[in-house]
Amino acid sequence: MIPQLVDGALELTIAGSYSRIGYSARSRLEHWAPPDRVDGRIVLVTGATAGIGRSIADGLAGLGAVVIVVGRDESRGQSTVKEIIERTDNPEVSFERADLSRLADVRDLADRVAHRHPRLDVLIHNAGALSRAYVRTEDGRELTVAVHVVAPFVLTHLLMDALRAAAHGRIITMSSGGMYSQRLDVTALDPHPEDYDGVKAYARAKRAQVELARMWDVHHGGSGLGFVAMHPGWVATTGLDSGLPRFARLVRPVLRTPEQGADTAVWLATAPRAALSEGRFWLDRRPRREHLVPWTHSPSGEPDRLWEWCIENAGLQRPSSEG
Repeated sequence: MIPQLVDGALELTIAGSYSRIGYSARSRLEHWAPPDRVDGRIVLVTGATAGIGRSIADGLAGLGAVVIVVGRDESRGQSTVKEIIERTDNPEVSFERADLSRLADVRDLADRVAHRHPRLDVLIHNAGALSRAYVRTEDGRELTVAVHVVAPFVLTHLLMDALRAAAHGRIITMSSGGMYSQRLDVTALDPHPEDYDGVKAYARAKRAQVELARMWDVHHGGSGLGFVAMHPGWVATTGLDSGLPRFARLVRPVLRTPEQGADTAVWLATAPRAALSEGRFWLDRRPRREHLVPWTHSPSGEPDRLWEWCIENAGLQRPSSEG
C-alpha cells in the first residue's frame, strides 16, 4: 500500500513525477525489477540512432533481442549499430534507413523488414520531430503530424502480419507529457501555415498517439496484440534542446538521462503480455491518467474520426478485419 501512495503522490506533483526525481524514487519501489531477457525476439525501433531511441535499442540488445535500428542517416546508423554490438556483445543488431516524413520510405521500410523477418515481436514508434516553423512534407502533410501520426499508422498497418506471427506481439508508441495540454482535435491536426504553432502541433500529435493506441486495441486487440503508449518523462536530448530551448534550460538540473527515459519502453517490450493494460498510457512502468484537466477529454466520436482520418491520410484501404 505504501509504494502505491508514494507513486500516487509523485504523480500529483507533475514536476516531481516527470523529472529524474520521480524516476529515482520509483525505481526503488518493490514493483521495480530488472527486465527479463528476450533472447531471439525481434524488435524494431524507429528514431534509434540517438537519444531515447538509441538507449532503447541498446537496452534491448543487451537483453538478447534481435534489434532493427531505424534512422534517416546511413553513416550514423551504421556507427550506432557498431557501437551497440561492441557494448552489448550482441551481433544481432542491424540498421534500416528510412525518412519517416516520406510515406514512400515508410512503405519501403515495411517491405524490407517483412521480407527479412516474417515475425516481428515488438514495434517501437520512437521517431519524432518538433519544428518551430511550418514545414510541409513532399507528401503534402505538416511535418510533425506526418512523423508522429501518419508514419506510425502506416508502419503498424503494413507490419501487422509479422506482428500477428509473434506469440505476444506488441506495439509501443513513445508519446509525451506535452499531450496533457491538448484535447484530441482531428481538424487541428492539419493546421494552416499562417496559424502554425510548433509546440501545439507537437502536443496535438502526441495526444493523437495516445488515442490511437486505444483505437488500435479496439480494432485489433482481439488478435492477441498489445498496443500501448508511454511517456518517458523529461529527458535530456538534443531534440528537447532544439525544440523547447527555454524549457530545457529551466529544468536541466532535473532532466532524466536517455537511459532513464528509455526504461519503460524496454520494460514494456520485455514484460509478460498479461502485464500490459491494453491501450493504456504508461510512465515509469505503470499506467497513468490520460487527462489532468476535464477540458482535454475527447469529444464524442472524435477518436473514430481520428481513425478514419489516419486511413485517409495514409492512403490505405480499410483493413478487412474491420468490416
